[in-house]
Amino acid sequence: MWITLFGISFSCSQKRESILIQDELKEDLSTFVANPQLVEEQPINQLQIGDSAPPFNLPAVDGKYYSLDDFGDYDVLVVNFTCNHCPTAQAYEDRFIQTVDKYKNESVAFVAISSNSPIAILPEELGYTDLSDSFEEMGIRAEMKNFNFPYLYDGDTHEFSTAYGPTATPHVFVFDKNRKLTYSGRIDRSEKPGTANAEDLHQAIDFTLKGEALPADQAQTPAFGCSMKWAWKNEYTIKMNKEWEEKPVTLEKLSTSGLADLLQNKTDELMLVNFWATWCGPCIMEYPEFITMQRMYGERDFQFVSISMDSPDQEAKALKFLKGKASALPNYIMDTKDKYEVIDVVGKEWDGSLPVTLLIEPGGNIYYKKHGPINDLLLKQKIVDHPMIGRYY
Repeated sequence: MWITLFGISFSCSQKRESILIQDELKEDLSTFVANPQLVEEQPINQLQIGDSAPPFNLPAVDGKYYSLDDFGDYDVLVVNFTCNHCPTAQAYEDRFIQTVDKYKNESVAFVAISSNSPIAILPEELGYTDLSDSFEEMGIRAEMKNFNFPYLYDGDTHEFSTAYGPTATPHVFVFDKNRKLTYSGRIDRSEKPGTANAEDLHQAIDFTLKGEALPADQAQTPAFGCSMKWAWKNEYTIKMNKEWEEKPVTLEKLSTSGLADLLQNKTDELMLVNFWATWCGPCIMEYPEFITMQRMYGERDFQFVSISMDSPDQEAKALKFLKGKASALPNYIMDTKDKYEVIDVVGKEWDGSLPVTLLIEPGGNIYYKKHGPINDLLLKQKIVDHPMIGRYY
């Protein structure tokens, strides 16, 4: 739609950038609808060497269900408890993919399981990722990374994962032909990509293929990574969400000279700036995504700033909207009715349409610019993959 104010036409673009997941994948996922639930705390088993593999029957992102019996023809089964969001899990993704490829001509089966409950994860825990651990987002991650193994979901009630007892993501379990546990623990001892090559996992597979037991001191190793997000551990999530919603929300007037200074980004942080207005439908629809991004990356070298293009006399209306969205961050409203003055500051290539989003590096360089509605996944990728942020510790 078009809205004309003060002699200038502002358009609200409806076009969104194409998302990264293919339509075919969406159709496959329609066979299962995730339903993460609050559950009472459950006992968590700790598998010991020689224990039998607990059965499972879980949905995968390829639209199929997989059970333990589906891998019965293989001499070795590797079960990797992992997830999308954990920086350690992400650091090992390529090594696990390469391991699957290494043993593709051997009698070795691989499966990954995400047992994290999406309702037990705060945005503040997603500072090293563009994706959380919902079933839908698992499908996106598998598509993006071209996973060559089934990626299963057990985040609704943890029906099967507690029988295995993973302690962190990633945590691998290796079973022999009789599905007896031969190895449990880390993939290798060096988290940073490029510094190791899944040596512990490869050794466990090789020994198991030969029917040999690993040395006792190497059969079980610590699994370092993010803690498991069990659904009963959500009290802190509820508390933090409530605290965020109760934070004060303010709105300050910003002059054009103040805007020019702000866009120079004299901070040492990556700055995301969004120009929006209460009358712009796409603006108000996408705005909650920016709050999520601030919560995700705000504890890192990042900050989000909102700038309302409502007229100064609409300050109360803009503030009411911001309070409704819990926008507890730097919020500004332009202190001028001359929209052309604002366009002159932002850049002549701005055609006057809203929303407009800028990702600005320290010193004022615009790293990414979007006229019209954002693709929130793409923008999160731009942020987390920027050298100032990154996916790993």
